[in-house]
Amino acid sequence: MRITVALSAFVLSVGILYGAVTPNPAGGFTSVQSVALPGTPEQTFDVMTGEIGAWWDHSFTEKPHSLRIEPWPGGKFIEEFDDKGNGALHATVIYAERGKRLRYDGPLGLSGRALNCVVTYDYAAQGDSTMVKVTVEMSGQIDEEWANSVDGVWHHFLVEALQPYVEKNRK
Repeated sequence: MRITVALSAFVLSVGILYGAVTPNPAGGFTSVQSVALPGTPEQTFDVMTGEIGAWWDHSFTEKPHSLRIEPWPGGKFIEEFDDKGNGALHATVIYAERGKRLRYDGPLGLSGRALNCVVTYDYAAQGDSTMVKVTVEMSGQIDEEWANSVDGVWHHFLVEALQPYVEKNRK
């Protein structure tokens, strides 16, 4: 008790020191992309999780040792640079229901910025195909021009990378 009182008296007598605070620009946006892929919702969920390096082509290293999404709550969207433990945690899975929905939260390739990015994959059967809707919601320390760039990147992932990969491997 005496030490607490003495410490409090000392802090009050010398004043309280604070670090420098500077404002960060804050903003946000939502991007929605959809694509129809051959196969069932469960097959599509499976190809969009697990080891995804065959079609996901944005990474911190040229040739990641592993690039995967672990499809369960608390699972990692992780890039391993090598077998020594070096790598990057892109996101953490916060919701997983095979063939219906996958949601993860993390900075993805924007690591180091004060931002929040939540990505949701929704799967719906459409005949012998699956409609995949990807919703990306980003907020925080974001540059204004990012909305169009991020939208374009997700179009690339779904239409230019994933769709041809799935069509080639489902034949």
